[in-house]
Amino acid sequence: MFTGIVESLGNLKQTKREGTNLHLEISSDISRELKIDQSVSHNGVCLTVTEVNENSHWVTAVDETLQKSNLGGLEDGDLINLERCMQMNGRLDGHIVQGHVDTTAEVKEVKDEDGSWVFTFELREAGLMVEKGSVCVNGASLTCFNVGEKTFSVAIIPYTFDHTNFKNLEKCSIVNVEFDIVGKYIQKLTSQNTGNPL
Repeated sequence: MFTGIVESLGNLKQTKREGTNLHLEISSDISRELKIDQSVSHNGVCLTVTEVNENSHWVTAVDETLQKSNLGGLEDGDLINLERCMQMNGRLDGHIVQGHVDTTAEVKEVKDEDGSWVFTFELREAGLMVEKGSVCVNGASLTCFNVGEKTFSVAIIPYTFDHTNFKNLEKCSIVNVEFDIVGKYIQKLTSQNTGNPL
């Protein structure tokens, strides 16, 4: 479980293919603190740490993850948003994030608002989004607005811009999107006509 508050930026050092799996080595300032079997969010994707070196760590993405996320399209040197799992005795600064990417979206526009940036995205497939609701983009907890059937926008403040890979996003970039889990459960419950009261 994560909060969508990006903790560190990782740098993709190398990738290795093994069958349908993709192994990724990421260097970061938190890599040496990680442990094997630990869950870490990589661009919003929950992956298990398989190896820890002095300044880097390895994770493995299976085919299902590669099909649903942007991890398979990353290149050496790309920046990756990282977050360790939430601590139950801490504040939930973002929103509840599972690290299970629902789909990807393409950047349609980046607008400089003279002190902040507005990013507009087009989803690969429609999902559950509401105006001023929560959405997780590349592992960052954000508030969405101008929500359409397959489009939405988010505003990025300078701190978030500087401390995440949003600073490298441009038109046509692909990002990972996870919809709000609370909304997904409510949608599931209300769409089932079981005859039982909620």
